[in-house]
This record gives sequence, C-alpha cells and structure tokens, in this order.
Amino acid sequence: MESEVVPEVVPEVVVVGSANVDLVLPVQRIPRPGETVLAGVMTRGPGGKGANQAVASARAGARTAMVASLGDDDGGALMRDALGSSGVDLSLVSATSAPTGTAIITVDESGENSIVVAPGANGELTLSEAAAAAVRAAKVVLAQLEIPFPTVQDAAAASSYFILNAAPAAELPDELLAEVDLLVVNETEAEAIAGTDRSALLKKVPAAVVTLGAAGAVILTRGDDEIAVPGLPVDVVDTTAAGDTFCGVLAAALSAVSDTDAITSSDLTNAVRRATVAASLSVQAAGAIPSVPHGDAIDARYAEVYL
Repeated sequence: MESEVVPEVVPEVVVVGSANVDLVLPVQRIPRPGETVLAGVMTRGPGGKGANQAVASARAGARTAMVASLGDDDGGALMRDALGSSGVDLSLVSATSAPTGTAIITVDESGENSIVVAPGANGELTLSEAAAAAVRAAKVVLAQLEIPFPTVQDAAAASSYFILNAAPAAELPDELLAEVDLLVVNETEAEAIAGTDRSALLKKVPAAVVTLGAAGAVILTRGDDEIAVPGLPVDVVDTTAAGDTFCGVLAAALSAVSDTDAITSSDLTNAVRRATVAASLSVQAAGAIPSVPHGDAIDARYAEVYL
C-alpha cells in the first residue's frame, strides 16, 4: 500500500468511503427474481457512494478530501481522474493489489435503479494515522456502509462532527450509533435501524434526516418537532446518484456553519433544502458522478425555490 500524508490544506469535509467503477445497464424494467431481461448499451463510469458524496461536497464548494482504497488498475486510474478533476483531495487515497470496487447498475425507463456491488479494494480500507489526523482536523466527516464497519467506527470516534449515511441498509451496533451526530437514511434504512416508527431513531442518535425520494425529506431532532422539506418535481432520467448527491451537499452546507458543535434546527433545515435542490438536479442527468451538480447550479435553483 502506498504511503499516505495529511493534506497540506486542512479539509472542511472528509469523506471516508467507497469508490467503484459503475457498469450501467439501461433496461425496460428491473428484472424480478429468476427473470432475464435484455439491456441497451452498457456504459462504464466512476461511482461508489463515497466517491459520489466526495464529488458532491467538492462541487458544492467545500474543501473536500477522501479516504478510500483503490486497486492499482485501470479502474483505480479512472476513479482518481474523476475525483481529482472534481477538486477532491486525493492525498489520503491508498492503492492495493485488490481490484477496484465494481457496481453493476440496472436503470429502468422511469429512472429507478437496482445495484449490486463487488467491494474489491473497498474491503481493505482502514484508517491510517494520516487519515485519522485529517478526520480529527475536519469540520465534518461523512461515511457510508460500503466499507468495513471497523473503519467506519474508527472514523466516527476520531471526528468532531460525524454524519453517517447508513447505506446499504444494516442493523447498526449501539457503539457506532453513539458516535453519530447526524444520521441520514432512507425509509428502508431507517426501518432496519429503528423499526417502523422513524421517531425511534432519536433514541439512538441526536438528529436524523430521513429521505423520502421524490417526496423530499424529514428532519428529526431531539426536543423539536419533525420538519418536512418537500421534494421538487422534475423530469427524472436516472436516480443513481440522488442520495449520494444529497449527502455530499448536506455535509458541505453544514461545514459552512461557524460552529459545528452548535448546529441549530435552522442550520440543518437550510442544509437539507440545499441538499434536496442538488438531488433534484442530479436526477435530471444520467450516470453517477457525471450527474452531480456544481455549486453555481445549486445556488441558482435554491434561489428560485427558497429566496
């Protein structure tokens, strides 16, 4: 594994997560169990929850570094190029002999998708001393569950403000949830953690955002009423990166708060609104990283909707 160094410029956001090469197959409908369907022309591009979220954070304007593990192969080169060209600091990305992670994605005519991930190099990701130092220095740290649980736990323990996007869905240990400042989940993921009553999430974490697809999101914080942020109606092309765009832009917006130890309900609401705007822009384009919007587009649409 190659040596790692702390970024020369302290990042505002550190994303600890996965990076995958996406193989995207357009289909009329997502196959049912045991069914075979024919696909259109397959495309190959950069993706992975961690990489998508890091790009979203960087394009939204936050100084962003990524802690990731890539194969020493053409997939790894593809990912490095995609991340670097989006402004993500790569000094904490390591190389390994394992193949770069791969995701096979079917996208139907309505834009809905189904994803199967082969973790590859992602399964070897650990938090080095240099990465831990960057995590401690960052204002916001964001992680997902496409990497080993112990690595997520280490990142959570080292960070001052930790956002966990608990995807893919999993039942999480209490010791990890105890380190989470903000949990971001969809309805399926919320149920895996707390059952059918989403308010029960607040027994485990101080704040949560539950995303509802086209319906938007709800914000849950201890001691406050539930806040609904409606979705924005758009023509959907591909939903692959919508959730990751949401998370990355949310992290970037919260990193702009002067004191992350005192994030208010208003701060969180504004951040979720920006994330919702960004997600609505992402679903109007195909692909994962290629669909992630830039800050100027987010600003313009946010002004149209909320100002």
